[in-house]
Amino acid sequence: MDYRRIIPCLDVKHGRLVKGVNFVNLKDVGDPAENAAAYSDAGADELVFLDITATLENRPTMLDAVKRTVERISVPLTVGGGISTCQGIEELLALGVSKVSINTAAVRNPDFLKDATQQFGGKKITVAIDTASNNSLASGFEVMVSGGTKGTGQDAIEWAKKVEALGAGAILPTSMDTDGKQTGYDIPMTRAIADAVSLPVIASGGAGTLEHLYDAIAEAHADAVLVASIAHFGTFTIAEMKGYLAGRGIPVSQ
Repeated sequence: MDYRRIIPCLDVKHGRLVKGVNFVNLKDVGDPAENAAAYSDAGADELVFLDITATLENRPTMLDAVKRTVERISVPLTVGGGISTCQGIEELLALGVSKVSINTAAVRNPDFLKDATQQFGGKKITVAIDTASNNSLASGFEVMVSGGTKGTGQDAIEWAKKVEALGAGAILPTSMDTDGKQTGYDIPMTRAIADAVSLPVIASGGAGTLEHLYDAIAEAHADAVLVASIAHFGTFTIAEMKGYLAGRGIPVSQ
């Protein structure tokens, strides 16, 4: 059975779990390891840990916070933020991380992405693509880097195809236009990427209702949904999310 996955996202800044809107106005919402343990116990399929200021601060991912998180969970963990070398990937995998997520470093140096997929296997490498609307590009979506602060002029759909060709195992597209607003995922952007590649695509940025999760899967063809605000602030439990999807005919793990 090919299940659709619910993946809580832990945005971490200086070792603390935070949540914001459009990547700014961050609120402290606790300890990442404690929250991760609660989600793991509650039935989350996987977890994503993003060190959201690592790239901007020109430093590697905070390994101690990752280590504490890995030790508390029994589900796969993907870690991203500040990963720009194969040695950095090796250090994270050695801690027990299941996959890494690369964003800015892959855009700036596609050869690094190619080296990483060859050295560790595509299944270990997820490429995160931050997007923003830009009508001057063919698809209407531009690749953003450096924590969503800089435009690249690159078409997000073309980049997604290149990422697949370079051997990545999954794509995690986040819309800067919808992130943290809880008004729903960017369905046109997510669907455009999902339909352009044969890789699993994880919808990210903007879930506010249970119906938004359904729309990301049914309309945007996502294989998984990343959730943050609706999980962190207790709007819905993982069980409620899965129950709703199951009730609408989406296969989920129990």
